[in-house]
Amino acid sequence: MVFRFARFAVMALSLPLVFSCSTGAKFGSASFDQYSLEHPRVKPGVEVLLTEPAYLAKLKGKRIGLITNPTGADSKLVSTIDLLNDHPDIELVKLFGPEHGVRGEIHAGDKVADTVDARTGIPMFSLYGKTRRPPPEFLEGLDAMVYDIQDVGSRSYTYIYTMAYAMEACGEAGIPFFVLDRPNPCGDIVSGNILDESQGTSFVGLYAIPYMYGMTPGEIAGLFNEHYNKKKCDLTVVPLRGYERDMLQWDTGLPFVPSSPNIPSARHAMYYNLTGIIGELNDVSIGVGYPLAFELIAAPFIDRDEFTAAMRAKNIPGLLVMPITIKPYASKFKDEIVQGAHFHISDYRKIRPVEAQIHMMEVLQRLYPEAGLFNDDNPRRAMFDKVMGDKEIRQRILRGDSAESIIAYYRPQVDEFMKKRAQFLIYP
Repeated sequence: MVFRFARFAVMALSLPLVFSCSTGAKFGSASFDQYSLEHPRVKPGVEVLLTEPAYLAKLKGKRIGLITNPTGADSKLVSTIDLLNDHPDIELVKLFGPEHGVRGEIHAGDKVADTVDARTGIPMFSLYGKTRRPPPEFLEGLDAMVYDIQDVGSRSYTYIYTMAYAMEACGEAGIPFFVLDRPNPCGDIVSGNILDESQGTSFVGLYAIPYMYGMTPGEIAGLFNEHYNKKKCDLTVVPLRGYERDMLQWDTGLPFVPSSPNIPSARHAMYYNLTGIIGELNDVSIGVGYPLAFELIAAPFIDRDEFTAAMRAKNIPGLLVMPITIKPYASKFKDEIVQGAHFHISDYRKIRPVEAQIHMMEVLQRLYPEAGLFNDDNPRRAMFDKVMGDKEIRQRILRGDSAESIIAYYRPQVDEFMKKRAQFLIYP
């Protein structure tokens, strides 16, 4: 993810780059707390599976493995585990846990152990720890594998790589793979650079995709299966019904189950992309350990008014900035008083979070070079580079390049990705 401290596109006016397919006209007017939970506009993949005979027939009578966590639930928040286990036509025989575990009881970054689900008695196998790619013995006795996890549309979130590894393993074993699709809470916003695979890959950046890729789990599964996985699987995406790709989470009417402890709402999913990369650096708080996770940047060396003024001067579309002083109750700078800037997304259609973050990096280096945030000797440099996906960006920040020039540097690669992405988009 996932964000190491949490564990669990914006362009300057002078450079109006927009990496989004969203029309922005139809949805997004409601605020993030105005759900229509009694009558959601969108039906998640798990409900489509269980209510449409054509999909249910594909799993009827088969021994099923399920990769999921608490975000796998229907519109009434009933777990996909329980829905499949209780269904008379489905034989659920194995569960597989990503980061945080099947029932979400594992703290971020802690290893997930092989065990037995207390409610169902079904054996659970870990896909986070020493085993990330299911070995052949995990797949023995399965006729199909099902994946149902809510994602946040970020390259550094590990769930999509759990899915990718499992797809590859199922391809090698000849086991059909089903993705029960879910909305991307950030809609179809594409933001940030393409990961440079030649510099190395990791579980927080495995394939050459943008930081925000603007696709649902089912859509990116199709892209992975075709272009990146060494062994293709027999992939079926059980689609969303009523979903349109420019919907944000609150447009769907579906509740948002926290995807990790510091992303308790769909709003936080967007903010994760706004500051999470900077949070990988040492000596900076991004609000984790305070009630504003991912919404701010604060540190002992920051002058709140100076930093705020510099960020306001950027005139970043969709972003408001105000000075803030905090005293975190946990995590970085626990019980210390630190200053910085509090960021407010004022327009979820205009914001390009990763580009805004590049501007923040530029300002931090320009105002506080003595902090050494982007220096080669920063002990968090390696993790920052992994999450950023391209060491060149940190080097450009370090030498004082403008955010505009950095964004222009990676834009051609994003344009190429957009062409590749187009053939895997399912929703209008």
